[in-house]
Amino acid sequence: MSFMEWWDGFWATYNTVIFSIGVNAMLALSIYVTLSCGLLSLANAAFMGIGAYTASLLTMQYDLPLPIALAAGGVLPSLVALVIGIPTLRLSGVYLAMATLGFGEVVRVIVLNLDITGGPMGLNGVPPLTEWWHIVLLLGVTIYALARLRRSKTGRAFEAIKEDEVAARLMGVNVAGYKLLAFVIGAAIAGVAGGLNAHFTFTIGPNNYGFENAVDILTMAVFGGTSNLIGPMIGSTILSLLPEVLRHFKDFRLAINGLILILVVLYLPKGIWDPRRIRAFLGRNAADQAGKKVK
Repeated sequence: MSFMEWWDGFWATYNTVIFSIGVNAMLALSIYVTLSCGLLSLANAAFMGIGAYTASLLTMQYDLPLPIALAAGGVLPSLVALVIGIPTLRLSGVYLAMATLGFGEVVRVIVLNLDITGGPMGLNGVPPLTEWWHIVLLLGVTIYALARLRRSKTGRAFEAIKEDEVAARLMGVNVAGYKLLAFVIGAAIAGVAGGLNAHFTFTIGPNNYGFENAVDILTMAVFGGTSNLIGPMIGSTILSLLPEVLRHFKDFRLAINGLILILVVLYLPKGIWDPRRIRAFLGRNAADQAGKKVK
């Protein structure tokens, strides 16, 4: 068997998993932005749905190119986040999580009752326009932009708000403005990811963007760790591959994800990718090796 034949067989079997890893990485990064500013939001699944429906309707009904549809799929969730974020982001912690979860349910009910979105049946026959390089390109751009943001004045303000909101406000940081900015950026990334996913899966429905999906997105970020950009991508990759490994337990996927989230919060509060813990572990190993050599 030649390499090309092997590659064609491999791609035909696992292309869905590979695409899912890329899209889920973008979704995990979208909630990483809000978590980096101390916002526990569960609205990213709803923003993903808004982006998916927007991009799909533009390509299906108006034959617009995919780049324009994806741009619109990122802009509309951003505008919605701007509108709902002004009153909602006055809340914090579990109250914000409940409010954003309620917003997600409102979006789902609206989609269920609109004719243009196909109602409960959703949209079928979405053009299969997403290619692998679209996801690689947009994921790369997202990582680059967030890395620059993290090292900028805005990123430092996000970190200050996350560590101590009161102290940040006393230092002159515009807490409300930066929170709203993080919320809007996360919505834009989730919307673009939704548009990419819709043009790969060919069909979308309101149940694709409900509470389960919101929990999945949060689990991916928290599982990997939110102290840097690497953690969410590791978490999204592992949890994207997990259904394939545990295919016989697919009916318990949500329960397994919930259990993973509980275990990580209890025993790995900073996720599996915690640079400080890794450096400390490597330092202890190096010290042990040095001690053995001395003996």
